[in-house]
Amino acid sequence: MRKLIAALAAIAVAATVTSCGGGRTKAARLLENYALVTIPAPDLSGITDNGKEVLNLYRFAADQADAIYWQQNFGPKDAFDKLEDSAEKEFAYVNYGPWNRIDGEPFIYGYGKKPLGARFYPADMTDDEFRALKDPAKESPYTIIRRKEDRSLEVVWYHEAFAENVRKISDLLKAAADITIKESVREYLLAKSEDVLTDNYMSSERAWEQMTDSKMDLVIGPNEAIDDELYGIKASYGAYVLLKNEERTNLIKDVCADIPGLDPEYASKVYSCDVIYYGGYPNAGYKNIGCNVSGNRAIIFDNIIKEKFNRTVFPAGMLLFEGEDQAHLDANAFWWEIVFREIAKSMVESNPGLSNEALTFEKAESNVLGTLLSAKMVEGNHIGALITKQDVLATFIANTIRSTRFGFADATGRANLIVYNYLTEQGAISRKVSGKYDIDYGKTLAALESLSEAIKGIQASGDYDAAVSFAGTYAFVPQAIQQDVVNLELEKIPVDIRFEYEK
Repeated sequence: MRKLIAALAAIAVAATVTSCGGGRTKAARLLENYALVTIPAPDLSGITDNGKEVLNLYRFAADQADAIYWQQNFGPKDAFDKLEDSAEKEFAYVNYGPWNRIDGEPFIYGYGKKPLGARFYPADMTDDEFRALKDPAKESPYTIIRRKEDRSLEVVWYHEAFAENVRKISDLLKAAADITIKESVREYLLAKSEDVLTDNYMSSERAWEQMTDSKMDLVIGPNEAIDDELYGIKASYGAYVLLKNEERTNLIKDVCADIPGLDPEYASKVYSCDVIYYGGYPNAGYKNIGCNVSGNRAIIFDNIIKEKFNRTVFPAGMLLFEGEDQAHLDANAFWWEIVFREIAKSMVESNPGLSNEALTFEKAESNVLGTLLSAKMVEGNHIGALITKQDVLATFIANTIRSTRFGFADATGRANLIVYNYLTEQGAISRKVSGKYDIDYGKTLAALESLSEAIKGIQASGDYDAAVSFAGTYAFVPQAIQQDVVNLELEKIPVDIRFEYEK
């Protein structure tokens, strides 16, 4: 499987290089793939002076999570401050290191390929050494493995390895708890301030789920285990500072009430927010447009979804489609697809026994199930927006194709390749010699339903051989996608976005 992934990554790099003009540095060309988006200063009308100060403390805490993530992913951020090439410096800040997160390859001279285990493990650690290590805490998402002076391995908890930053996070959260006027917020902040000092997050997760009456939110801590490509265990530090959109949140709740099989309690914990600030993992490379922590609460990022659609999904669809299919590209359809995708994550069963492809299957299934839910709710007139089932499917396909650019060595890229190749095999989409796609909407819906059932069956059975076989059949890069990548590059359609913050 790793040989397959390496081959896919090589193809991605080749496509990128082929499409780039000469004369500029590699970093300058790669940086152009990330559209610069300004996150405006938030509208704090209705927020008390105490609330504004709490928001400032949230951002300071997010900066500390950011500093921890630099240590987990590369090392000191200031290592790039003296680079003469401004594009190399800026792209290093985008990627939190000298490696392009899309393919793991270095874009700064003197660095080798990114370690599969990031800095969670010694770079020279062997698999036999890891397996021989007796400390059961080695399997915790919240520990790193280090070498002692005698070259043996030891396990170090995050709160010890990053003690100074963790202490600052704890102190900032306590300070925010002291001045907030919301009791639920106070309970969450105090619980989180203690949990980061012990790396036991059960109390703060429960408190966060109950924090439903605040216009502001902070998601902080080691929540995502994507950077550990060696064992898929270790969680990366990150933070989101958020402002709730009450009107959209209420709209989501009303629609969720009509979803068959969805836990009503969960339906009341789906929130629409604008992102004010990203720190750490969420800010590295391509940007998340929603989060679902512990499967019990989902947050949709309104302002980021809008920017993604306008700068990447819509222009990609306009290049890849023609005629009526172009007319079906719709911002509201994209927003609802993301809403239902995050909801679908609570309905998707994970099976860690499926090896490194477990995350790929989870992403593919939540994407497919979310789209099916969206199409069903539109068809049943449960959504007030003037969108059609065809809008949902065309927008989904455009997003699927452009998302393969996230990296063929990445779980997100592989998930989208599975969907793309399955739809092609079923005759749902077909690429003409001109590079434009035809969509058969009836076949697309049927194909998504059968793909969903196939993935559910593999996940339920935990059949490792079936998982490897399925991934080998559908997680590959067809020539059509290689050509699409080149065309998207030539038209300078961004892969994703990066941020600057209005002061």
